[in-house]
Amino acid sequence: MPLKPQTPRSRLQCLWLCEAIRQREEHGSALEDREANRLAQQHGGSLRQRIENRALWLALRDGQTAALQQWLQGARLALGLLVLLAGVTGCSLALTALGDGSRPVNVFWALGSLLGLHLLLLSGWLLSVLMAGKHSSGLGRLWLWLSEKLARDASAAQLGPALVQLLQRHKLNRWVLGLLIHGLWFLALLSALLVLLILLSTRRYGFIWETTLLDTQSFISLTQWLGTLPALLGFPTPGISVIQASGDNVLNSEAARHGWAGWLLGVLVVFGLLPRLLLAVLCLWRWEAGRRRLSLDLQLPAYRLLAERLQPSSERMGICDPAPASMHSTTTRASAIQ
Repeated sequence: MPLKPQTPRSRLQCLWLCEAIRQREEHGSALEDREANRLAQQHGGSLRQRIENRALWLALRDGQTAALQQWLQGARLALGLLVLLAGVTGCSLALTALGDGSRPVNVFWALGSLLGLHLLLLSGWLLSVLMAGKHSSGLGRLWLWLSEKLARDASAAQLGPALVQLLQRHKLNRWVLGLLIHGLWFLALLSALLVLLILLSTRRYGFIWETTLLDTQSFISLTQWLGTLPALLGFPTPGISVIQASGDNVLNSEAARHGWAGWLLGVLVVFGLLPRLLLAVLCLWRWEAGRRRLSLDLQLPAYRLLAERLQPSSERMGICDPAPASMHSTTTRASAIQ
């Protein structure tokens, strides 16, 4: 075995392997680690460095270092599948909102189709963060499950739980899952925006709103309120006369069609894309800041037991100096008198 273990590409991967080895020893039988302990002591360093070196040697010997690379490859493939799914979801949202152009578009029904699920899930995520609880994401579990299945390595099955436990201990799971969730939703809404632009550019749509319980003034107020922020970015908002007339029948005016189309695109950008983009940037910032502070928790029972074995209070040093060429002869006073 080499004197220095094969170092993973990042600090996170090193701690990830340490956590995987710790869980194996905690939930399974004890590992044969005499050689790994000897080499860790020989390599020297602090207790934290010795524990890491020991774990890296054991992971290299038992094939978990190679399994980690397989897991990462599977994770990239799984992420690619989720990105593809997000793109397809965005396209379906846009097609559902506008239809094929044979019927008028109910503007608020279209808006609900585009932003309803997004706003519902976004509210759930924000609530989980504010309550400071453990954030459980179905999308995150799906990604971990796909990563394990695509890794095609039996040893990789132990790496997913180890990563989850490591991130939960440092309270980073919500930020990495948040980055995944908001990034995928941003891609979905971006693809919906692009499909909307294509459909609105190639087909003629008429816009209308319908209600049984609410009055006209309620729709005018809601439409103008939703259009306030998009108007600051240059998106048009239908005038009061256009909103009132659209409640009776479809307007054939080109200005009315442009106003409703621009309003729909602006609301999608402001209340859909921008929140997801800003939250993804926030999660990325918190993830990077927390990742740089990752370190071993030496207070864990498994690591406290390793302290005496890897950094004993007394060590047998062996022979420090070579024997002299000849020994000095000494005579006692009594022998000298004789």
